[in-house]
Amino acid sequence: MKTLIGVVLFGPALFLIACSTNPRAIPPASKAQATTAHTKPAPHLSEAPTGFDNMSNALVDDQTHQSDQANFEHFEVISDGLGPLYNAQSCRECHQSPVTGGVSQVTELRVGHQGRDGKFQNAEIPINHGSEIIKGRSLVNQRAICPNAAFSAVEILERVPDSETIRTFRTSLGLLGDGFVEAVDDSTLINISNRQCRQDHGKICGLIVMVPILESPGETRVGRFGWKSQHASLLSFSGDAYLNEIGITNSLFPDEVTNLCNTIAEPNDKAGADGLADIDRFARFIRATKAPARDAQQASAATAKAGEILFAKVGCDICHVASLTTVAQGTVINGGKFTIPEALGSKTFHPYSDFLLHDIGTGDGIVVAIEEHYGKRMHQTTWRDLSLEAYQATANKIRTAPLWGVRMQPMLMHDGASLTFRDAILRHRGEASNVREQFEHLSEADQSAIIEFLKSL
Repeated sequence: MKTLIGVVLFGPALFLIACSTNPRAIPPASKAQATTAHTKPAPHLSEAPTGFDNMSNALVDDQTHQSDQANFEHFEVISDGLGPLYNAQSCRECHQSPVTGGVSQVTELRVGHQGRDGKFQNAEIPINHGSEIIKGRSLVNQRAICPNAAFSAVEILERVPDSETIRTFRTSLGLLGDGFVEAVDDSTLINISNRQCRQDHGKICGLIVMVPILESPGETRVGRFGWKSQHASLLSFSGDAYLNEIGITNSLFPDEVTNLCNTIAEPNDKAGADGLADIDRFARFIRATKAPARDAQQASAATAKAGEILFAKVGCDICHVASLTTVAQGTVINGGKFTIPEALGSKTFHPYSDFLLHDIGTGDGIVVAIEEHYGKRMHQTTWRDLSLEAYQATANKIRTAPLWGVRMQPMLMHDGASLTFRDAILRHRGEASNVREQFEHLSEADQSAIIEFLKSL
């Protein structure tokens, strides 16, 4: 595979990339491992703990986990650095059902437009009567801290202009069990993608995107978190959400979206006496959560067991992969910034996802916003194996929704527009067309069995 080093213009900033000449091309597994993880031989595997009990998976003691949970649930105010633009005042607002870290009814708004070249362009949203234009983002913050008593004439709430004709809502993803997802080796996800692309003439072919590890400048890893798999590190993910959803600047995202109405010095999130900042505690909390548990009574029913077999028979498990395994204890990931502990090492878990990007006909046309998800300064770093072509290819692709805990979600698919399991299945097009057709050819009883199986997850 040939690699080119290029310089691409993103608005006013030059952005250095290492760009593959093939948008589907990815580094060999050995190379990906070399840049992101130092692996050790895997000992005997064990099952990842599951449950909705707010208890630690043994990464930390329960007292520490509950303290981290309280930090995750903390209600931010202006004196903490809230805003100026924001969507929520607590991480829990978007991750709360059935317990802290789960899903919620909250959706976020994303918009953009198609440029003259036919490619997606991030939104340009005027605020404060046009005195400033918010750029480099597809996310529209739906709340703002002013006008207020101190800034009575400053109006910064974002409104979508007519020019932004690409518009979508996205549901909030659950975070329970994501410590195990982070601990999956790059090679595992790359091998799944390669296997998909080889079988059935590549009708199903998961896209791999190498994404920045913000705590390790220059290092990348296979993306797996977020609807566009835009993050691979839970610390990077936490820093992104803290700024873009709550408006709290931090060590990984030190720049405000706008400085209008801003009165708190950056970064808002500062390390405490123990050396940990909020984003460190958020990442530790997520890593210590148990994986979503199945409904034992439903799972033991004969119809649900039959549905599980049919789920695999029609091909749903090609993307909704039932089981994954984490790397061994002691493996170093995220550019050397995190060592897999015993609680996360050599664990088998059951997310029913490949965490790859697929076009199933529901894509919203929105490309991963580089500046939004990696910060205004990320162009100052040359990132290993970062492909602009791969990012452009994300436009109509969505990460395979993990089905663990799906019975807790009344709003299905990335946009929450499907309200029943049957509706969600029948919306599958594109890469999933053949699988959906296989489902439609089943008898009504067999279709119902698959749905009964989904109700157990």
